Amino acid sequence: MKSLICGSLAFDTIMSFQSRFSEALLADQLHKINVCFFVPEMRREFGGCAGNIAYNLKLLGGDPVIMATIGQDGASYRAHLEKLQISQQCIKTIDTSYTGQAFITTDTDSNQITAFHPGAMTFAHENTVAQAGEVAIAIIAPDGRDGMLQHAQQCADLNVPFIFDPGQGLPMFNGDELKQFIDLATYVAVNDYEAELLTERTGLSLAQIAERVTALVVTRGEQGADIFTGGEHLAIPCVKVGKVVDPTGCGDAFRAGMLFGLTNNLDWATTGRLASLMGSIKITHQGPQNHVFSRVEIEDRFHQAFGYRF
Repeated sequence: MKSLICGSLAFDTIMSFQSRFSEALLADQLHKINVCFFVPEMRREFGGCAGNIAYNLKLLGGDPVIMATIGQDGASYRAHLEKLQISQQCIKTIDTSYTGQAFITTDTDSNQITAFHPGAMTFAHENTVAQAGEVAIAIIAPDGRDGMLQHAQQCADLNVPFIFDPGQGLPMFNGDELKQFIDLATYVAVNDYEAELLTERTGLSLAQIAERVTALVVTRGEQGADIFTGGEHLAIPCVKVGKVVDPTGCGDAFRAGMLFGLTNNLDWATTGRLASLMGSIKITHQGPQNHVFSRVEIEDRFHQAFGYRF
C-alpha cells in the first residue's frame, strides 16, 4: 500500500561543534549574539523530511511516494532516489530555484542549530495530492507553508488519512491555522518541544488535542515517546544504543515506523515500538540516509529489544 510523503527534499550540510553551545553563549548577551562555532568536521548528505521518511519506510519494505519540489541542482538527488527505487512521480523540478539547503551544527550534547534555505520548497503548493493516485495514508511533514496548508486540505477532501507532522515548520503557522491542521488530521506527531509550542499557540492542552484526532504522538528523545489514543496513554520505551553518533533524521525514521505500522494494521504499542527502534537504528549512524538494514535485520532487532516479532 502506497504512503504519500508530503515534505521537503534537501541537501544537509552537517557540521560538528566539539563542545557545548551553552559554553559558547553568554546568557546575558543573547540580545546581541556575534559568535563563531569552529566546526572541523563537515559533510554533505541527502536529507529533507520527505526524503528521510521515504528512505526509512523503504528499508521496512513500505511503498513511499514522495511529493516534493526540487531545484535546478537536484539531479544527484534524483539519481539517489532512482537507485533506491523510490517513486519520483510526484517530485517536481523548479528550474529557477536551488534545492532546499539545511546547514546543521551539532554539539557534544546532540543539541542542534540549523539554518535552512527553502529554495524550491517555496513552490510545494504546485503539487497536488490527486497526482499521487490511490494512497493508503499520507504525512504532511515540514515543507513550504502554502504547500502544507494545501496538501492537508486536499488529503481531507479526498478522505486520505494523514499524519500532521509540523516539525521545524511549526512556527510558520498561527494558532488558528494549527487548529485547522489538527481538525483535518487523523494523527498528530510532534517532539516534546514542538508539543509545548503547539499547546501554547493553539491554547489546547495535549489532552484536548488528543480528543480531536485518532492518536497524538509525542516523542521525547532518550525518554521514549507517549501515544495518546482512544482515551489511553501508552508509554513507548526508548531503544538503548551503544553510542549516539548523529541525531539528524531520527524523528523522520520514527515517523517511517509509524507509517509502516498504520498501513500494516499493527496495534499502537507495536507501532510505537517499531518507530522507536527505527530512530535508534538511525542515531547510531552519520547522516539521515546512510544506515543500511534489511527488513529481516530490523525484525531481528525488534525481537531482541521487545521479545516478540511484529
